[in-house]
Amino acid sequence: MTKSVQHIRIDHYDYPLPDERIAKYPLPERDASKLLLYQKGRIGETVFRHLPEYLERGSLIIFNNTKVIQARLHFRKDTGALIEIFCLEPYRPADYAQNFEQTEHTSWLCMIGNLKKWKDGTLHRELSVKGKTVMLTAARKETHGTSHRIDFRWDDPEVCFADILEVFGELPIPPYLNRATEERDKETYQTVYSKIKGSVAAPTAGLHFTPRVMEALHEKGIETEELTLHVGAGTFKPVKSEEIGTHEMHTEHVSVRRSTIDKLIAHGGKAVAVGTTSVRTLESLYHLGVFVAAHPDADESELIIRQWQPYEAPSETSTVEALQHIAAYMDKHNLETLHAQTQIMIVPGYRYRIVQAMITNFHQPKSTLLLLVSAFAGDDWQRIYEYALAHDFRFLSYGDSSLLSV
Repeated sequence: MTKSVQHIRIDHYDYPLPDERIAKYPLPERDASKLLLYQKGRIGETVFRHLPEYLERGSLIIFNNTKVIQARLHFRKDTGALIEIFCLEPYRPADYAQNFEQTEHTSWLCMIGNLKKWKDGTLHRELSVKGKTVMLTAARKETHGTSHRIDFRWDDPEVCFADILEVFGELPIPPYLNRATEERDKETYQTVYSKIKGSVAAPTAGLHFTPRVMEALHEKGIETEELTLHVGAGTFKPVKSEEIGTHEMHTEHVSVRRSTIDKLIAHGGKAVAVGTTSVRTLESLYHLGVFVAAHPDADESELIIRQWQPYEAPSETSTVEALQHIAAYMDKHNLETLHAQTQIMIVPGYRYRIVQAMITNFHQPKSTLLLLVSAFAGDDWQRIYEYALAHDFRFLSYGDSSLLSV
């Protein structure tokens, strides 16, 4: 199975996307966006605020509560050259919460813009934080693949790194918007339920939800749960190889509470996922359950789902059993929250285990996210996208949404 899926040609997942169909800004009302409905092969549409009407009473819907950080930092060298440092993930400490709380110094893995102009030396920038002047420095250390370790230092022990990002950082909106970040993006590029800082891109399917829609879900008896996957910049990484097998999927950090595992078990291991990040996390849970069943003494640092792992030795473990294995692992190790990493690659040929429906925006041509949708809807992904193009749907992060169920 692994070899066959790796030979999938990415040019089979292409479609024409005119630039004018890419939504550069969100609608004034989040829940006024259009919602494409794909249910057992039938395609229709409604307005997003009516979403609860199309979900079954008693179903479970899962949200990703990650919060986008202001991850782009700009320094200017004495020569006048502008250097951009894009914080991707914490290096030391590696835990997001601990890293944000650091005072005086911290390290991150970063992408660097205009790298050729920063061959050596330390960058400096003077900031005003909490009414005081703070000097921030950035020193480039070793490389890690395409990323660079950057050591940040500042001279005020009362200032934490979260304060630095809040004052100095810029929200990293997607590159395909082809515009600068604006002040309003700080609100519109966050979901209304975002809580846990760490993403460098929003889980955009969630941008359509409003308190009104959330209340309507509860009134209908639809249960809600949250998990956390911090979205990395790799979500925008284009597939440049002809076959998907040579594309390296990015690794992302996930956190799932024990109460969420219990809720999933109570629902027979089935859920509606809001966004591809929730899809990736939920499907990774099944494979984590299979892993900890075989390795009950594994350290949390060993809980990593590699991109082709689900295809290598397909398991006949039931979804509920896999989730019960996770619950037993968490009990054994006294964990209230499970922390793991996933590099899962969901492509046609993948067998969905937990996700029975997904809410997702319209994705870029020849992207891993489009492959994920195709793995769920089969060749009907083409009908779905043809309908969206023919009926004036808006595409990508700030665009319209869809509810896919099979």
